Amino acid sequence: MELAIKIFQFILSISILVILHELGHFLPAKWFKTRAEKFFLFFDPWFSLFSMKKINGKWEYKFFSKNLPDTETIEVNGEKKEVAIDISKLPDNDWRKHPEQTKYGIGWLPLGGYVKIAGMVDESMDTEQLKKPAEPWEFRSKPAWQRLIIMLGGVTVNFFLAWLIFGCLSYFNGETSFDTTKVDAPMHYTNIAKAMGFQDGDKILKVDGKVQNSLDKLSLDILLSDQITVLRDGKEVTFNTNDDGKALAFKDENPKAFLTPRYAPVIDSIFNPTTIAAGLKVGDKVVSVNGQKINYYDEFRSLVEKNGGKNLAVEVSRNGNILPLTIPVSKEGAIGIASYKQLEKYAKTQHFTLGQSIGRGLTRSIESLTYQVKQFKLIFNKKVQGYKKVGGPIAIVKNMPVDKAKDGSVSINWTAFWGFTAMFSVWLAFLNLIPIPGLDGGHVLFTLWEMITGKPVPQKVLENAQMIGVIFLLGLMLLIFGNDIVKSITGNL
Repeated sequence: MELAIKIFQFILSISILVILHELGHFLPAKWFKTRAEKFFLFFDPWFSLFSMKKINGKWEYKFFSKNLPDTETIEVNGEKKEVAIDISKLPDNDWRKHPEQTKYGIGWLPLGGYVKIAGMVDESMDTEQLKKPAEPWEFRSKPAWQRLIIMLGGVTVNFFLAWLIFGCLSYFNGETSFDTTKVDAPMHYTNIAKAMGFQDGDKILKVDGKVQNSLDKLSLDILLSDQITVLRDGKEVTFNTNDDGKALAFKDENPKAFLTPRYAPVIDSIFNPTTIAAGLKVGDKVVSVNGQKINYYDEFRSLVEKNGGKNLAVEVSRNGNILPLTIPVSKEGAIGIASYKQLEKYAKTQHFTLGQSIGRGLTRSIESLTYQVKQFKLIFNKKVQGYKKVGGPIAIVKNMPVDKAKDGSVSINWTAFWGFTAMFSVWLAFLNLIPIPGLDGGHVLFTLWEMITGKPVPQKVLENAQMIGVIFLLGLMLLIFGNDIVKSITGNL
């Protein structure tokens, strides 16, 4: 059931983003009287799950229909030649006879969607139509500024969608963050953090010259940083963030877990009956373990993890008395306890008015875009090898948020879902603007070249560039899918 809910969320999120992105292309095309031949949610190689088209004023529908060719092979002077089908010879009930009407549909491959615009070199590589003189309703016959608006429409909608969603989340739910300024004790730095350059007792002042008081953002800022400024032994010290430490963080199951706040070793949850039988109770404060004094919960947890399969001599403070306990540790290095409720006092929830939420939505969209751009330097960093953490649809589905009740039932966390959708919308806008042929950014680049030089890019150059771009994108998709499959097999997904 949990997997089904996660798959449903993924498909719903992708559907919303794809439909609105493609509408960003479709509507300007219609405004500029450019023919849109197809509008599809999901890709439809070979066949489609559902399609519809308005024929002679009436809507017609098809289910599980095979894609019919737009070209045919004829023989000219003894040589075979592929040409566009003569639609005048097609029967009236053949949808291909009515290219002036848009064919809407749903494909079976949920990796995106598309609008097929007449007279445009796109991923379909349908170039037969382009061999004829340009028609007034074709994309290539339109002024460069109109073509630019059509191509930028998708990413523009994606950004404004993220702005709207983030703004609504801030208005209706507020924003809850972990305020590091409320933490009195020094942060706990794992070996990964120390490999980056941190030392025990450091108080973080600035990351790349900027103050960050939100713990979630602080961890990410450090991973993306070049320099950290800390207060160390009473002195302000600035050091370069070591890429070796970042590499270790990305190998960890939770890359941002290298930095945690320190708090008292007070037990607030016990899940293991064996630990309960040993005498440990909720509210106990751990004083020592095997004769070693304990000041913070992370010190206690570390000793538990190091003594898997052994018994621990634990002293706890209860109602002003010191009590000795012997607690068995599992082979995995756990005793089935938690101490997280203390963190609630560091949480801060901020609420916004309608006007403030509009500005906040824009700020969160820009922040999301900035983080995603910065992450690229980690993906291509030779030491960090962030590309190994890049996940495809399988990884995304696995990490879709769900709420789990005490009885084991699962449900959709709608706040987390919309937050993911907004973040993913910004991500799609950024990816589509990369100037790679096959993406919107590639078309924008060629159109800007034409507007600056006054000369259109030759048709053959557009076709070859599109082919290279499609091959590159297919290779990238195979790499991402392969990464997902390998991680699934090895259990590292």
